[in-house]
Order: sequence, then structure tokens, then C-alpha cells
Amino acid sequence: MTRNKVVAISGSTRKNATNHHFIKAIADLFKEQLDITVFDGIANLPHFNPDVEDNVAIEVADFRKQLKEADGILICTPEYAHGVPGSLKNAIDWTVSTSEFSQKPTVLITASTDGRYGHQSLLETLKVIEAKNVDHLQLMIPFAKTKINEHHQIVDEKTLADIKALIADFVQTMNEPNGK
Repeated sequence: MTRNKVVAISGSTRKNATNHHFIKAIADLFKEQLDITVFDGIANLPHFNPDVEDNVAIEVADFRKQLKEADGILICTPEYAHGVPGSLKNAIDWTVSTSEFSQKPTVLITASTDGRYGHQSLLETLKVIEAKNVDHLQLMIPFAKTKINEHHQIVDEKTLADIKALIADFVQTMNEPNGK
């Protein structure tokens, strides 16, 4: 069985963030179906500047290349002050003119204390850049720190079931004709 290539992006720049734990848990749970590569350079991307579009930094070119070569994208992010973390929004802005998200199956998981506002904002951004099936491939995990442990194990049964169903739908979307 061929495993789908997925680029995972954490919206948190903290090394031991809850969102990193969720990405690792998903990678472990679906290791037979998904080849997940974590893009860990989000904090190293320069500030978005459309004036340098013809001569982007190597970090931006690498980020775009990883997205383009992936079968799907997994975003797991916290909410900061009722919004999208600036580093994540900056990374996505670097793809607007080059369309790496366009028609690419994309999962949005907001794992935060609440997450409603940031989730809705990021969902709208992903729709505008034409991320495929993002309306269906989304999940909010409120009080996220209580639902996963430091060993990357999801300890809340409902959250585990929700993630399994979400990722099964994600795999199905990637495997559809023109899933990429």
C-alpha cells in the first residue's frame, strides 16, 4: 500500500507545544497510511513581502516545494488572542500567489483552550486559497492540553474517535481522482 505524503504544520513555534503532540500522535496512529513530514521552519520564514516574489528566501522556496510535493496538508494550531498565530498566517501568505494550497486536501485542527475565533478565521483563509475539502476536514479540540499527554497519546476517547474519523476522511480525499 502506498502511503500518502503529508506535510504537517504546527501553528505553534514552541518546541513542546500541545499541537506538536497532536501531530506526532496522528503520525503514530496512521503510520501505515501516511508519511508525515513536519515542517518545522515556520519561525524561520521571513515576513511576507509581495515585492520580493521573484526572489524569495530559500526558506520560503523550500516551504513551497514541500507543500507542492505533498499529497495533503495537515495544520494543527492553537489560537492566540482570538486569532491565528502570526507565524502560521505569515507562512500561508507566502503561498497565496503560487497556489500551493489550491485543490490540495487540507486538514485544519485547532487545538487550544477555546479556539473558535482563530479556527473560523483560518478556515476562511484556507477557503479563499482553495484548500480542498477544508469545510469537511476540520476539527476543534477545546481544552486540548487535557486530551493528550506528553507521550503523544490522545487520552480523551471522543477526541481520539474524532481524529480517527477526520484522518480517515482526509486519506479518502487524497485518494480520490484528482485528490492532489
